[in-house]
Amino acid sequence: MVYLVLFGVMFGLLALGVPVAFSLLGATLATVLYLGLPPIVVFQQMGSDMGSVALLAIPLFIFTGELMMKGGLADRMIALAASLVGHMRGGLGQVSVVGSTLFGGVSGSAIADVSAIGGTMIPQMQKRGYDSDYAVNVTISAALVALLVPPSHNMILYSAAAGGGVSISDLFAAGIVPALLLAAALMVTAYVIARGRGYRAEPFPGFGAVATRLVAAIPGLLLIGIIFGGIKAGIFTAVESASIAVVYAVVVTGLVYRHLSWKDFKAACSGAVMTSGAVLFIIGAAGAFGWLMAYLQVPAMMVDLIQGLTDNPILVLLLINVILLLLGTFMDMAPVIIIATPIFLPVVKAFDVDPVQFGVILILNCGIGLITPPVGSVQFVGCAIGRISMAESMRTIWPWYAAGVAVLLLVTFVPALSLWLPTLLK
Repeated sequence: MVYLVLFGVMFGLLALGVPVAFSLLGATLATVLYLGLPPIVVFQQMGSDMGSVALLAIPLFIFTGELMMKGGLADRMIALAASLVGHMRGGLGQVSVVGSTLFGGVSGSAIADVSAIGGTMIPQMQKRGYDSDYAVNVTISAALVALLVPPSHNMILYSAAAGGGVSISDLFAAGIVPALLLAAALMVTAYVIARGRGYRAEPFPGFGAVATRLVAAIPGLLLIGIIFGGIKAGIFTAVESASIAVVYAVVVTGLVYRHLSWKDFKAACSGAVMTSGAVLFIIGAAGAFGWLMAYLQVPAMMVDLIQGLTDNPILVLLLINVILLLLGTFMDMAPVIIIATPIFLPVVKAFDVDPVQFGVILILNCGIGLITPPVGSVQFVGCAIGRISMAESMRTIWPWYAAGVAVLLLVTFVPALSLWLPTLLK
């Protein structure tokens, strides 16, 4: 009966349109009251999860992304990408993918990525004769690359949800090859669709323009090396690297690019505060929900259930992927990571799957959920920029889903794709 209360209240609230964080919190409180436990435990657990020192890196990296977005870095990334791949078929679609990949290495956020790159590229594609559904779908799919490259704050969240036993630097390294693979798959998809629809290529600006735009983008691109290299070399922790990233972002956007005005700085502060507040509240609510599941021994039950169904590692991983994809359709990324990690990490460990590899699998699964209704936040933003309905986007998005799922399956069943680089850098 207790499980019926816990999951019944949660799914009932979600069905009524209650935000995910409040649904999790409501289900946790209802179950605690049913069990006769003091409700104060729920709020103590929320404070404990939100107060983790490791999570300090998340709002700082969010602030860094806001500064870079307001400080003109996105425009320089787009200009560099245009000079590199704009001459390919469906040139602006290719620019969107490469631009998102470059900017993702600074923002670490799919929402920031689609807002910055999509805000520029989607209107440009529409003006050049590209269909709105193509412009939106290529941009929102490309934004998922940001989730896999440093400084992905979702990697930090996964490490915290795993009890801090998974190295953040290893996670950052593990996501790089899958991110490049995903970007390549999306570029191929963009080319095939563009060729079928007869989209033109942009003229090649010449190697001189490529060099000029690369030089302009280098100060921003160096941030990736500072964050990843510093953590991997043991020079500073993830939290310290996030602090350094903020200072570096202010210097680059304010003194080097001279694009960050006082108004932009205040807007970046405001945006970072609102985003961080929402993310941390979700983390707290999901953490309390996860604590209750641990109290009720749900993870142990899940391990026994899956092992009772099959002992075939391939089927187990396929089953977990299907469950995660379904969870991602109606839950945001942070709660899925916090709730799913303590449930499925013991399962995959029992089948000799490396926790670092599972982190990449989990992040990519959750990313696909961000472009899947009904709670596809990245798709919401992209459709709003492109001024089309989600139904219009969904009618032609299946090739982009296919590319994402193909990469997901490769990462799931070819461990070397995510484990080769962390091993090489040790």
